[in-house]
Amino acid sequence: MKTFIDIKKREEKSVIIFEFNWELDETNTDETFSSIYEELGDLKEKKVIFNLKELKYLNSKSIGYIADIYSNIEENEGEMYISNCTDWVKDVLELVGITTIIPTLDTETEALKALGV
Repeated sequence: MKTFIDIKKREEKSVIIFEFNWELDETNTDETFSSIYEELGDLKEKKVIFNLKELKYLNSKSIGYIADIYSNIEENEGEMYISNCTDWVKDVLELVGITTIIPTLDTETEALKALGV
């Protein structure tokens, strides 16, 4: 049985924001991130925020996808931030070292400001 995950995409000026709601696990990770790559299209100079305020769980595979998206965006002269992590999600991201690679801010507003919006 596939675990529910709701991803909302919106744009604020030149920034694409993905809001994650519920859980990323083995049953939905591949499909979810395939969809995100499709939504992003050409990564040239993209500005992206992953707002994780409603994310309750993420597995190691989803962390790998997040790191891969960040790497591809950065290679294409874009910028990406993670924002609004719950304490549990932030602890996991810190434990695996993602927060030392991908800029992680407390709020979406801070991330938008860092992106020049």
